[in-house]
Amino acid sequence: MAGAALARVAQLWSLLDEMAENEPQAYRRLLRQQRAEAERLCTPPEPHLCLRARPAVGARGLGLGWERGVAGGPLFINVCSWRRVPAPKTPADPTPVSVGPLEEVSGEGDLYSIIDIAYNPDVLQRGEENPEKMERLLRLTLKFIEERCNLTLSYLYTIESFKLKGSLEMMQQRLKGKQMPTPHLSQNTKKELTLDQLLHSMEAEDCSNAPVLLKEESITQSKVHLIEEITSTEMPEKPSTPVYEMITVKDANQKPLKIELKIELPKVSSVSECDLRISKDDIIIEVPEKYKLQLDLPELVDEETATAVFNKGKQVLFITVPVAKP
Repeated sequence: MAGAALARVAQLWSLLDEMAENEPQAYRRLLRQQRAEAERLCTPPEPHLCLRARPAVGARGLGLGWERGVAGGPLFINVCSWRRVPAPKTPADPTPVSVGPLEEVSGEGDLYSIIDIAYNPDVLQRGEENPEKMERLLRLTLKFIEERCNLTLSYLYTIESFKLKGSLEMMQQRLKGKQMPTPHLSQNTKKELTLDQLLHSMEAEDCSNAPVLLKEESITQSKVHLIEEITSTEMPEKPSTPVYEMITVKDANQKPLKIELKIELPKVSSVSECDLRISKDDIIIEVPEKYKLQLDLPELVDEETATAVFNKGKQVLFITVPVAKP
């Protein structure tokens, strides 16, 4: 997979270099298009309307209010507009949706739950222009949340006078997961940023392959899928370089005996997460999506007799490698 991705990147750079040299106007047009696409992807979700729903009579579900008596607390559904969520290509296609976690709120006498759900702005705009479409979308939204959160909701919902329950920042964090920095264009980093934007575009295209979670037969007898949930819209985190300390232990004559390496891995809870490779002249340690460290060793070593110990309490990996005999 990594080799194929690198080959694809190399091919992209080759095409871009050729375009920049032979078709400078087309190259500049491509950069403008990619910048516009990157800005679209970095646009945060915005509140559109807020639904107030309640459990069906006698229903028991998830959440603080849902388990305390028949009345229970209400569920507020923040229906949001997000340009990152793709629009359905045709009216017969499923409607992509992004949904955040169900959150419980209890304080100052209030007892309720919140969930955020986002659609492409075009989907919501069509609903504003056609009340029947909006009614259908909201009922399907309720059905989707029922299936996702194992709830049984009453369809007697109300649309609140406010557009958002809770803070704008918390809603955006719940939908986006971790905050992704907004890219900035500069003449000095034109090539690097262009590639990053191209990769953004590939990720957006991949969202359309997400599994369908809510089917039309939940509402009618049709067999057409109606809503599909898109996967995380965040770029995967690049592995970071962990903090480490490497020393060469020598004897009284200053002859190297062994190399000791101490690596801090605060995000690791078990040694089974680590992939450790030791050769005669280097060490590579990888923790998928968390850490990657490659070190050239100051001496040739005997990799067959290397030892590694992971301290769970301190979350530190200790590696000892004897220096190879001449």
